[in-house]
Amino acid sequence: MTPPPSGQQFSIGLGDQRAVIVEVGGGIREFRVAGRDVLEPYDVAAMADGGRGTALIPWPNRLADGAYRFDGVDHQLPLTEPAKRTAIHGLLRWRPWRATDAHENEITMRTTLHPRKGYPFHLDVAICYALSDDGLTVTTTATNLGDTAAPYGCGQHPYLSPGCGRIDDAVLHFDAATRIVTDPDRGLPVGTEPVRGTPYDFTTPKPVGALVFDDPFTDLARDADGLARVRLRGDDGAVAELWMDDSYPVVQLFSADTLAPSRRRTGLAVEPMTCPPNAFRTGDGLIRLAPGATVRTTWGARLVRT
Repeated sequence: MTPPPSGQQFSIGLGDQRAVIVEVGGGIREFRVAGRDVLEPYDVAAMADGGRGTALIPWPNRLADGAYRFDGVDHQLPLTEPAKRTAIHGLLRWRPWRATDAHENEITMRTTLHPRKGYPFHLDVAICYALSDDGLTVTTTATNLGDTAAPYGCGQHPYLSPGCGRIDDAVLHFDAATRIVTDPDRGLPVGTEPVRGTPYDFTTPKPVGALVFDDPFTDLARDADGLARVRLRGDDGAVAELWMDDSYPVVQLFSADTLAPSRRRTGLAVEPMTCPPNAFRTGDGLIRLAPGATVRTTWGARLVRT
């Protein structure tokens, strides 16, 4: 039997919750509750399209020209978007990860990022996926195994599901004060603007409509637990919610308009990120990971029935 493109599949479950984690990229292929998708899945016989569910390490989003300077040394990474002259979403999306600490409702995926041209740093990376009565919790841990400081950022690329149909009629609710304005040709930051009163203001829930998203947002409103939340209510009245702790100060929303026709606007990517695009060049939000140091970041998802 031909193995799936995403490699070995690891299922975890709790009650009526089920998630499938994959070997390739250490990402999440599906998460559903009582048969209703919370995160939009991709088929087991397909590759992850549009970054679906993958981990974005050691940088999320785009890096201009794949080039950066760190501690006085210039580095050049391969251009994974040649037409835009950018390197996008890190180095681990297509690497095999190994499963450790597997339990019925929890699994940890782990990989080692060895020094390489363009990123001569040494990281141990683990992602723990755990189901509880509160839904899915995803904790990413990175440890610097090297003897010099390393530049680091991370994110993940899940898509909230409207349940069925497209996102246009789904009701979106999230509260961010600032949109990071990006160059439409390359997706790189060129400034910021207040969200209030613009088409991107979803402080009061409203349908997504025809609005096209491929935008980072920051200055996120947080609850008493320090969590920022993005909610998408489908026609069935159920709400797919993604939350992120304060280690993620930026969230990218992407409406998938550039994907294959059958996949356009069928889910809303909600990407928690520790830094904005191009952070390796600008230093904005970049984590300086000291030798032996560990950084931990957490996001999660759940289905709320209304």
